[in-house]
Amino acid sequence: MLVSIVLFVVPLIAPQWDVAIYVAGVLHGYEIFVDGQYYRFISSMFMHSGALHIFMNALSLYFVGQVLEKLFKPLTYLSIYFVTGIFGSLLYLLVNPNGLAVGASGAIFGIFGALAGFAWVHRKTMHDEFIRFIRSFGMILLLNLGLGLSVSAIAMSAHIGGLIAGIISGVVMSKYPNYLWAYLLGSAIFIFLICTYFSSLYASALLLQ
Repeated sequence: MLVSIVLFVVPLIAPQWDVAIYVAGVLHGYEIFVDGQYYRFISSMFMHSGALHIFMNALSLYFVGQVLEKLFKPLTYLSIYFVTGIFGSLLYLLVNPNGLAVGASGAIFGIFGALAGFAWVHRKTMHDEFIRFIRSFGMILLLNLGLGLSVSAIAMSAHIGGLIAGIISGVVMSKYPNYLWAYLLGSAIFIFLICTYFSSLYASALLLQ
């Protein structure tokens, strides 16, 4: 989040850097799959569209992230964050092939999903806590869904992609906490296959132009 704050503050201090930073780091399918700028999956997570955007993400990450940090090892937490963020971006690009996006919402929803996955795995031992969690989780999802439907600028597809990836990640890492390497390897292979498919789609679209 510190990197996000720096990238937000720098353009305020030096406005001439605003457009340059945005153009260099925004999530955009053409630059990723045609020009090979795969770093944009990560750079776009640290960029935000405004003060409200970064504040809401920082607030969500603070409250949800500190809970997940107690449930998983630090490296597992970071892995889930970035993996789910990438999957959120991939679903966004599938729905919006020519879209431009910034923000860590997909990754943050991935953290929400990982909490749900953990709660599901441990539902028998959590008892009443699990029921309270599901109720709170459902309320948060409904609020975000309503917000997403009312504000066109919000990339709901990225939220959904991150959430689904997060639930799967939470279940897997709760059951197999010592197999982070397998989780990362499986995620990397899956992401590679999806990116290969996307690259062929973008290449075909260029040939048809």
